[in-house]
Amino acid sequence: MRITNVVSRTSLACAVALAAFAAAPAALAKGTLVYCSEGSPEGFQPQFFSTGTTFDAVSVPMFNRLVQFDTGTTDVVPALATSWTVSPDSKAYTFKLRKGVKFHSNAQFRPTRDMNADDVVFSWSRMADDANPFHRMTAGQTFAYFDDMGMKNIVDKVEKVDDYTVRYTLKRAEAPFLADMAMDFASILSKEYFDAMQKKGTPNAADVFPIGTGPFEFVSYQKDATIRYKAFDAYWGGRPKIDNLVFSITRDATTRYAKLKTGECHVMAFPKPADLAEMQKDPAIDVLRKEGLNIGYIAFNVEKKPFDQKLVRQALNMAVDKEAILKAVYQGQGQVAKNPIPPILWSYNDAIKDYPYDPAKAKAMLAQAGYPNGFETELWYLPVTRPYNPDGKRMAELVQADWEKIGVKAKLITYEWAEYRKRSKTGEQSAMMFGWSGDNGDPDNFFVPLLGCEAVKGGGNVARWCDKRFEDLVVKAAQTPDKAARAKLYGEAQVIFKEEAPWITIAHSVRFDPIRREVRGYKMDATAHHYFTHVDIVK
Repeated sequence: MRITNVVSRTSLACAVALAAFAAAPAALAKGTLVYCSEGSPEGFQPQFFSTGTTFDAVSVPMFNRLVQFDTGTTDVVPALATSWTVSPDSKAYTFKLRKGVKFHSNAQFRPTRDMNADDVVFSWSRMADDANPFHRMTAGQTFAYFDDMGMKNIVDKVEKVDDYTVRYTLKRAEAPFLADMAMDFASILSKEYFDAMQKKGTPNAADVFPIGTGPFEFVSYQKDATIRYKAFDAYWGGRPKIDNLVFSITRDATTRYAKLKTGECHVMAFPKPADLAEMQKDPAIDVLRKEGLNIGYIAFNVEKKPFDQKLVRQALNMAVDKEAILKAVYQGQGQVAKNPIPPILWSYNDAIKDYPYDPAKAKAMLAQAGYPNGFETELWYLPVTRPYNPDGKRMAELVQADWEKIGVKAKLITYEWAEYRKRSKTGEQSAMMFGWSGDNGDPDNFFVPLLGCEAVKGGGNVARWCDKRFEDLVVKAAQTPDKAARAKLYGEAQVIFKEEAPWITIAHSVRFDPIRREVRGYKMDATAHHYFTHVDIVK
């Protein structure tokens, strides 16, 4: 079977037709909400990626999962499944599907049926089965989150029981499994859409022009500028209150704030901490606040010298003045991090001692490791504002200056966000800035996709650190039903992590969502996503 790597002229014509909608100024349209986002999505297929920037633009507005989190919490509630049962051995999950769920349509596709079990089985098979004709569409494409979480080692099979019942059979008991099913990578696709595009000879068009069951339909995308959506009239959860949703992609936080003040956007992503005081005085703006379920860090690629030496990694930890970074970059809106999970997450090991800021000792350790005069390296810094890091470049400059004191000369490098992620998945980096906002409220969601051995292959483990002792503990914890016993195992894993030092843990930040006062019904999400399904705009 021939799989094409480009979208056909027909599909491109579809894109042009959809782009025509973008000609009208959205801010003037009735019931239009404009969200100033911080970056461009890496693509429009939620199975391929693992970053919040992409999920906000793709899986949140346009797709659904079997279950979802009640907005503002990590409580699992029904979505495309109305109910579920779990077998006594916790290895079989049977989901009853919601009837009457409609898929979106576009110029190339109109669904002839409602969502059913075939779509659920296809969505999983597409990621899990190498023989699935849609498993590999383009060179280098991976199913990032699925791979990072080692789902092939967890789920044995997904079966259709009847048109509205599906069963997931696991290879082992997995305590966080239900919460995992609420995550973006588990979005349900339309099998009929993929089959239709395959017949047209353009199978990857289904990944370029998204069709989901979510509250908003895709209209158009102008790269690095604007994404437009319209309310889905037939949405199973009730039509959104706004008619149109526009993502105004604005990388610079100062520019996002300027747009918010003038009303050019209604909600903005990730403000500069230095702007918060002024925002809070503005009668036209509300600033919502939430403790961050996140971690900002610098990862060492342990497959490259000199970062293959633990002593070097420990020395560079000691060379960084985290308190200075907290003041200069976070403006005090957060706390210094010592563990890979935040203190608000259960199983946090507070007994662990962080590496002290000690340049003299760090220099001596480098000499002991065979680098008395230091060395040269590259430090990649974040090109976008993230909830766990408000200013990657400023942080990089401070770290660069700290390392210079012990003889380590770091060349600062960055790339556009999609390119940054693409290159890091292959291990091109030496040391790089990254971070994470928890996606399901379970410690497993930090340990496995960021530090697990499977995540080295998937690309989420940018340190490329695979430690058998650590791996055994987190795998055992996931298979342990008792929460206290799980917490003890995760506590032991954090001890190994700190000793081996694959990261410099920088900070856990407080999150802020500035919104204009005319916005009603907006809730801050626990997982740092931005939901607009139930939002309205009033005069």
